[in-house]
Amino acid sequence: MPTRSASARYEGLGPTGKGHVSTESSVLKDQAYDFNTRFGDARGTNPEELAAAAHASCFTMALSFALAQAGYKDGTLKTDAAVTIAKDGEGFKISKSALTLSAKIPGISEADFAKIAAGAKANCPISKLFNTEITLDAKLEA
Repeated sequence: MPTRSASARYEGLGPTGKGHVSTESSVLKDQAYDFNTRFGDARGTNPEELAAAAHASCFTMALSFALAQAGYKDGTLKTDAAVTIAKDGEGFKISKSALTLSAKIPGISEADFAKIAAGAKANCPISKLFNTEITLDAKLEA
């Protein structure tokens, strides 16, 4: 199995410092992040936004594979992830990742959909990485 990598650098210290994050694939290349992109509304990214993107994409892919393994042949999945950062003693922690799923899967029952979605939530690698509450609001559309 592959190992994926990313790097970050931070110039200056504390709230006045400026960071840049890059990924091995160069999808992110010296993308700016700092105190204001993380705790304010300045333009740039932040670790929680990246964690939310990772969780949404990982869960959605896990669900897609689980549905295919269960014999479903077609469908559309859209997942939003909202990662919350909260104060934790002297520092911070990710306190929650809320997944909101909208799906169109021809021929699936509500019960099968709920069971397969719950399994994907529990078993996607990013869900396993997070040590926090993970919720799933799954809606099957007609």
